[in-house]
Amino acid sequence: MKKVLAIFSSLNGSEGNSSKLANEYLSKLGKDDSVRINRVDVASLALPHLTGEEMQAWMTEASERNESQQALVKVSDDIVEAVKEADEIVLAVPMYNFGIPSSLKAYFDRVARAGITFKYTETGPVGLLENKSATVFAARGGVYAGSDFDTQTPYLKHFLNFVGINNVKFVYAEGLNMGEEQANEAFSAASEKIIELTNG
Repeated sequence: MKKVLAIFSSLNGSEGNSSKLANEYLSKLGKDDSVRINRVDVASLALPHLTGEEMQAWMTEASERNESQQALVKVSDDIVEAVKEADEIVLAVPMYNFGIPSSLKAYFDRVARAGITFKYTETGPVGLLENKSATVFAARGGVYAGSDFDTQTPYLKHFLNFVGINNVKFVYAEGLNMGEEQANEAFSAASEKIIELTNG
C-alpha cells in the first residue's frame, strides 16, 4: 500500500488555489485502492512559532522530561511520525508575500529534528527520511517561477533535501490574479502536468 501525506497550507482551506490543485492530483491517486491518503491542514493546526523551550525539550533525555516538556515533544513526534510513515509527501503551497505560509514554516520547524530526521557528519548534514518523494503544488497570483522573487522553490527543495527527500517535483499555477484568461491557462497547464504525473 502506498501512503501519501497531503499537507495543505492555504488560509482559504479547500477553496485555496493550491488546495484545488493538490486535490485534483489526490483525486486521481485515490482511484487506486492501494493508496491511502492522510490529509493535514497546517493552517488549522495553528502551531505556534518554535521556541527555545520547545527545542530544549527535544534535547532533554526522554526519561528526564517533565510533563510540560513531554507535551511539547509530542507535538513534533506526532508530526515526524506522519512524515516517516508516508511514501509521498504532497504539499499545497500558496505564495504569501514571496514566501511560504508561516503555518507551513512552523510545521517544518517540527519536522527538522537532529538525530531523527537528519544528522550531522564530518562531511555535513545527512537527511534520514529516505525512499520518499515529494510533489509540490504552488499557486501564485503573479508570475515568479525562475525569478529572484521565487524564494519558495529553492527553500522547499533545500528543506526537503536536507531531511533526505531528494525526489521533488513542482507543479505551478501562476498569474492567477492577472485576469481570467491567464488564470484559466495556468490551471489548464497545471492539469496537464497532473495527468502526466499520475499516468507516469
